[in-house]
Amino acid sequence: MGIIGHIGRYFHLLRETFSRPERAGIFWRRTVEEMDLLGVQSLGIVALLSAFMGAVITIQTKTNIDSPLIQSWVVGFATRQSVILEFSPTVISLILAGKVGSNIAAEIGSMRVKEQIDALDIMGVNSANYLILPKLAATTMINPFLVMISMFLGIFGGWLAGVQSGVISSEDFVMGIQTGFKPFHVTYAIIKTVVFAFIITTVSAYQGYYTRGGTREVGISSTRAVVYSNVVILLANLVLTRVLLL
Repeated sequence: MGIIGHIGRYFHLLRETFSRPERAGIFWRRTVEEMDLLGVQSLGIVALLSAFMGAVITIQTKTNIDSPLIQSWVVGFATRQSVILEFSPTVISLILAGKVGSNIAAEIGSMRVKEQIDALDIMGVNSANYLILPKLAATTMINPFLVMISMFLGIFGGWLAGVQSGVISSEDFVMGIQTGFKPFHVTYAIIKTVVFAFIITTVSAYQGYYTRGGTREVGISSTRAVVYSNVVILLANLVLTRVLLL
């Protein structure tokens, strides 16, 4: 099947996914379960990456500033901008594509090869809606909170590393964080995060839903889910940056 065929089948799957849930109670219960599985259980890796990357950004920025004409508070400013505009929404989403996307593709793909999805269809259940919509609702609701935590920990990690290593004073770093702050940048990051969460879930679910074969094909679908999600995220990042910031 060519790329046009895949795109058409992808949007057909989305149409089936967004039909009205038959039982709202089941939908919300599954959504809460997915929020824990796909979101809360990813908090550890998000926190670890954010704190260390914030520290690295601070130290590298200070190291690369050789001119005495550049004031020290620029380090805090650069750390804030890097974390809020790009690292937290984009890099964390790429990491989640690897963790969450592969999980979604493997779960749905396993159900497909075991004919559990076929059984749901035979019973008259909209399998796409039942399996995918709770995951989509969960990721689009929980990922922005993960990214906001990432922003805080990234900046905090930068401050802690900068102060403890002696490359910058706490006063200068805080001044840099406060200088020229635009609240819309946080809004921009949250918008990107929601779009990326949608991409991760739907692309990964598509790969799993149309898996054919056995366990080997499930593994291939998981790999494709991560690769294709990352590619689409990078393209969407370029488009959103062009539309929202320029």
